[in-house]
Amino acid sequence: MIIEEDLIDGGTTLPQPFVSSAYQVKFAASRWEREGSYALRRAVFCAEQGLFAGDDRDGIDDYAIPIVALAMMGVVADRVVGTVRIHEESPGTWWGSRLAVDADYRRIGALGATLIKLAVSSAHAMGCRTFLAHVQEQNALLFRRLHWRIVEEVELHGRRHFRMQADLAHYPPCFSPEWGFTALPRKVA
Repeated sequence: MIIEEDLIDGGTTLPQPFVSSAYQVKFAASRWEREGSYALRRAVFCAEQGLFAGDDRDGIDDYAIPIVALAMMGVVADRVVGTVRIHEESPGTWWGSRLAVDADYRRIGALGATLIKLAVSSAHAMGCRTFLAHVQEQNALLFRRLHWRIVEEVELHGRRHFRMQADLAHYPPCFSPEWGFTALPRKVA
């Protein structure tokens, strides 16, 4: 359906960007999913935010579990549009880090929240008793709405962050993270 805002002078239709109707959030299982995760992290943390020069990968990537949000074209995954990684620092203590959503998909509020939900819920299923993250200041409100609390304020990479802890009571264990969750875009009125 074409609406007036889609038309320019002469009645020509403007191309509308494709927006997926569903997103799968799951453990990255294939090479293209892991490479898409790393590419998205470079785009967000290196190119966009300038936190790292060239690449944000570190030693944690050697053992961390990458989680991806995939835009779905019907039943087929099209591209990585969000990512986060999790790792166990010590028995029972897990961390989430490198949460990123593609700039073109940030208006789909469910993506970041669903990545966080799977990160904590899957770690919870693997014996997590404490789940932590260093959260950039501008994202702290989202985490607080998702039942996280601020533990302390820290400076990382020249920016204000908060060490935050998830309330595990709000994250039931997810024992099938390879299937993960579906995130649906909210309808905008």
